[in-house]
Amino acid sequence: MSEATTPEPEEDRLRELATAVLEGEARAVAALSEHLDAGFLHACRLLLGCRGRVVVTGMGKSGHIGGKIAATLASTGTPAFFVHPGEASHGDLGMITGDDVVVALSNSGETDELLTILPVLKRLGVPMVALTGRPSSTLAREADAHVDVSVAEEVCPLGLAPTTSTTAALAMGDALAVALLEARGFRREDFARTHPSGRLGKRLLVHVRDIMHQGEGVPRVAPQASLADALVEMSRKGLGFTLVVEADDRLAGIFTDGDLRRVLDHGPVDVHATAIGEVMTRNGRTLDADQLAAEALEIMERHRINGAPVVDGDQRVVGACNMHNLLRSGVA
Repeated sequence: MSEATTPEPEEDRLRELATAVLEGEARAVAALSEHLDAGFLHACRLLLGCRGRVVVTGMGKSGHIGGKIAATLASTGTPAFFVHPGEASHGDLGMITGDDVVVALSNSGETDELLTILPVLKRLGVPMVALTGRPSSTLAREADAHVDVSVAEEVCPLGLAPTTSTTAALAMGDALAVALLEARGFRREDFARTHPSGRLGKRLLVHVRDIMHQGEGVPRVAPQASLADALVEMSRKGLGFTLVVEADDRLAGIFTDGDLRRVLDHGPVDVHATAIGEVMTRNGRTLDADQLAAEALEIMERHRINGAPVVDGDQRVVGACNMHNLLRSGVA
């Protein structure tokens, strides 16, 4: 006799279940705005006044949410880390000082591991912010500030698996982090400094001077140089263009691969007799060494150019940059 198999649900039913979950959790998160009361504001004040670090703790699924909240706080200007409450009772409480603030997550507000360390935190004089789903719970009553993250029900059909409650706690953690971010005057540049390897970090930290060619790496010829000399310089430096520079280093113009095609389109040309100053492009786009590389990339894309000179305030050449430099820098 073959084993009985569970019939696979219909696709429409799967979609229906998923839709119910998303809509249920969305309603629960929207309802949290009603919980932004005096407790939430007091929590913000405690966190803003923290002289040490914010220590986030929680068990089980609340612990996973707490880890994410700690990471969000740390990356938005509030130094924070996560401590497992079970490990805290076995030595990790030594990581917490009197200058810190503890943020404890527990939907029930009665998690044994949190209640065990509560008296020690009290003796240390460490302020506690509790995020619970039960304002009457022990943790909520003992905390210095309680943030209500209660939900009407879990979207789990059994009403058992933490689903809506963990989503609510995560959303409230984001609300705290963003409120603190704004209050601290945290800027995009500050965020970039904590994310130097990410795309945003590169877009906000990398400047033209960091990636441009300088010194002997800059292709340049004098206006009276022949077109042939300019082509040799372009080939040797490999940027797809050469700058045309006066004796005092002031930019006179630029000659690119595109300019060469346009010259040739007009018919035969004597590359040895033609001065580059006669065929160069004048008044082309230039870059500033202090510009963000991302801004330089946007300029090049908008004007459909593959390279540009970098000049100072007196139009003296200090470098050269092409599209390859910008793409390799990771700002795209």
